[in-house]
Amino acid sequence: MSNDISFPISSCTPQDVNNLITEIPEPPHRLYVRGTLPKQNTKYLAVVGSRNYSDYAVQTIDYLIGGLAGYHISIISGLAIGVDTLAHRTALNARLHTIAVPGSGIHDSVIYPSRNKALARTILENGGALVSEFEPTFRATQWSFPKRNRIMAGLSHATLLIEASEKSGTLITARLATDFNRELLVVPGNIFSDNSKGLHQFLKLGAVPITTPQDIVDTLQLEKSSNKESVSTLLSERERLVCDILSEPKDQDEIIRSLPFNQSEAVALLMQMELTGIIAERNGIYHKII
Repeated sequence: MSNDISFPISSCTPQDVNNLITEIPEPPHRLYVRGTLPKQNTKYLAVVGSRNYSDYAVQTIDYLIGGLAGYHISIISGLAIGVDTLAHRTALNARLHTIAVPGSGIHDSVIYPSRNKALARTILENGGALVSEFEPTFRATQWSFPKRNRIMAGLSHATLLIEASEKSGTLITARLATDFNRELLVVPGNIFSDNSKGLHQFLKLGAVPITTPQDIVDTLQLEKSSNKESVSTLLSERERLVCDILSEPKDQDEIIRSLPFNQSEAVALLMQMELTGIIAERNGIYHKII
């Protein structure tokens, strides 16, 4: 079996990843890992949601995960199309550690879905990891995804649910989180949307509602790294002003009206801040990342 020597595959016991996974019923006998696992004091947050996500989900992920920049947290998701992909990419933009747990092995030849092989590579290149209990060249099957969900929930201190219909496979991970006595965090959704029906089931059962990054910080008792302060001090006066304006997401016109300089300077500043990963724009709405 050929393997990329830059990111070799290693086999380890579950407790080598973290002790949480050993506490679940029938824990895996071993795990395969590529890349770099986070430091010991890191909290793990699984992020799951619909494949067919809305603009609201995009804005929510940018706001919540982007708002965790500088904290000791690793974002876990399943590398799938949809919310999983958004979660990994937003974590990378926010310079957070992220772990992908695919429904396949973690050798390049079988990573599923194949369209996310480039994303898997980017995760590895940015200090993240791929983790699976399946043999490295195992190809994804229908039954492998529920097993993958068990690993995601088992590794995590909490699971964050973002958009899910009543029959969504995403709800499997949410149920497993509660079965494993882990925190289930739910972003309230539009009461008229089918993509919210699964969410609201769990809110009625006592899941923790999440509306701000601080809600996640408080629930997981996250610790700030010194990096968060150092990044903030490196911002220019104008960049800090934009970040203050983006205490909540805003469109470009709102930001420009709030800035004390002309439109061309404001647009150039927003473009530069987006390129350097300080802010992100989705569908005309800007969010603070750092």
